[in-house]
Amino acid sequence: MIRLRPPSPGSGRRPLLLVAIFVLASAFVPIDESAVADAPSSWKSEWPKTDFSNVRVDLSSIRSGGPPKDGIPSIDKPEFTTVGQAAMKGLAGREPVVSVVVGDDARAYPLRILMWHEIVNDTVGGMPVSVTYCPLCNSAVVFDRRLGERVLDFGTTGKLRHSDLVMYDRQTETWWQQFLGLGIVGELAGRKLKRLPMRVESFERYAGRYPGGKVQVPSREGIRQYGRNPYYRYDSRSRPYFDVGSLPPGVPPLERVVVIGEQAWTFSLLREKGRVTAGAYVITWEKGQASALDSAVIAEGRDIGNVVVQRKGARGQWQDAVHDVSFAFAFHAFHPDGKIHSLAATE
Repeated sequence: MIRLRPPSPGSGRRPLLLVAIFVLASAFVPIDESAVADAPSSWKSEWPKTDFSNVRVDLSSIRSGGPPKDGIPSIDKPEFTTVGQAAMKGLAGREPVVSVVVGDDARAYPLRILMWHEIVNDTVGGMPVSVTYCPLCNSAVVFDRRLGERVLDFGTTGKLRHSDLVMYDRQTETWWQQFLGLGIVGELAGRKLKRLPMRVESFERYAGRYPGGKVQVPSREGIRQYGRNPYYRYDSRSRPYFDVGSLPPGVPPLERVVVIGEQAWTFSLLREKGRVTAGAYVITWEKGQASALDSAVIAEGRDIGNVVVQRKGARGQWQDAVHDVSFAFAFHAFHPDGKIHSLAATE
């Protein structure tokens, strides 16, 4: 696995620092002495508050991603503007946003911001949430920050597992797997965060649904190259930055998939079908969203389309459902026995 350190502001150059990470095959395992003993002393020095006696994964599967703790800074006091003002400030209609709606409070978090910060701690409709995005897995997940009577807020550890962001909470310094919302090292290891429905959609689709909604804007415009993609042509690669093993025939590792539990559907299949019914879920695809991981300028990325996942609520009305849009290799890494539905599988 290789993670790219974003270039310094204003450099205009592609990232030059590549940190090679060799990932061993791993699965969730009960705590054992060998896993604890494998924790490097540097980790214990950097993370004195983290309980390394409570481990739920093979520690050898966790590696440095390059930046140090909080080297990719979360946003803890996000600022917002109106839909109209966001368009005037240069947010293009095809640019992707993560939209979250709680009650009457609708908010959009552009990937042009999340690309550089990966975590936004916010409160939507009175609910504490964390909006997270891992560029290397293309995984956008929104969590309820409440865990029992605690309200957690999250930062980046600088560590990766299966190329996925490892977060930490500032209350206990437990490490959390972003893809799963699962505590993997520390006091809260084994606990799971509640995931919330969200959409990764184009800004123009969000604006059409919620013309009075809020849109996140950079708190300090000049500190990052917002609107540019530091992972140039990443999703056009034949493989990600490490050996992912074998995937089902006809499923490229960097194919985008819609993930619902232990099942996933490729974008190529959804593009062909337009609409797929999967048990209680209905998945639809429509064109009109730029890839955030294609061209140097996000707004110029190729069209990957918009996906909506819904299921019927208790009163029979259609509601947005919890899901993720990620790369096939990430789904396969965390769900090795999961099923990927693809065009190849239907032929």
